[in-house]
Amino acid sequence: MKSYSAADIIRLLTYDLMARELPKRLAQAVATPPRHVHTLAQDGEPDASLLLMPAWGREIGGVKIVNVTPGNAKRRLPAVTASYLLFDALTGEHLALLDGGELTARRTAAVAAMAADRLAPDGARRLLLIGSGRIASELAFAYRAVRSIDSVRVFSPTHANAEKLARALSAGGFDAAATEDLAASQDWADIIACATLSREPWVRGAGLRPGQHVALIGGYLPDMREGDDLVMRRGQVWVDTRAALGEAGDLSGPIASGALRPDALCGDLADLCAQGKQPGREGAITVFKSVGEAAQDLAAAGLVMNR
Repeated sequence: MKSYSAADIIRLLTYDLMARELPKRLAQAVATPPRHVHTLAQDGEPDASLLLMPAWGREIGGVKIVNVTPGNAKRRLPAVTASYLLFDALTGEHLALLDGGELTARRTAAVAAMAADRLAPDGARRLLLIGSGRIASELAFAYRAVRSIDSVRVFSPTHANAEKLARALSAGGFDAAATEDLAASQDWADIIACATLSREPWVRGAGLRPGQHVALIGGYLPDMREGDDLVMRRGQVWVDTRAALGEAGDLSGPIASGALRPDALCGDLADLCAQGKQPGREGAITVFKSVGEAAQDLAAAGLVMNR
């Protein structure tokens, strides 16, 4: 059985490659049972989660085991730890064990970029990142594979973390700076990407303007929110998977309040991949809500094996 480290996955899964190849793989028929989400109670800090995400196609299958531990922030450890097991769909033979954290971070950022390539204005250059964790640190590089992103502002509840990420992005070739003025930065941005584990909305629909693209990437449970109800009321809303309607508070909350009708959803990631760039997006507020899907992991893991 092969083993792929985080360094291997960084080397093999470039964002240019994923932007080009993942849409083809995600168009293939794959079985994706509902993921298992288990709560791990923690004393004196937010509860952790254990996720099991299986998927299989005609040739290969896989399962990801993920631990999400928000309390790791105070321990200066990553909030997400994961491993991915790839197997032969015919024989059941275990083919490879991959670093699931790196696989998750890169495919999550790549999926957000794929959506932006179809929904964001062609001339988008300015990116606002809300969050400073593992996923947020990848997003500017992923978006740069599909748009000419050159200016980045970083907002984080812990300003020192925003400054740290801004320095890393500056070293990566961006004009990057930390910001404490979220409202002004939201108005400045062409793309607003939120990757947090927040229970309270950061993106406010009242401050959005036509032509902006919003990606809500971090929240995956019913009590998590990154955008308020008005974001969903004003925006053309797309999801990575329709299962998100029952999983994510960014969708279930607005549906419960009447701000979003399920039948008003524009489509999912498969629709975006099939249809390409959406007409009218230049003058609209577009919203992409992702919760992650096992098919995305399988597609990315398959790319690693092929390379």
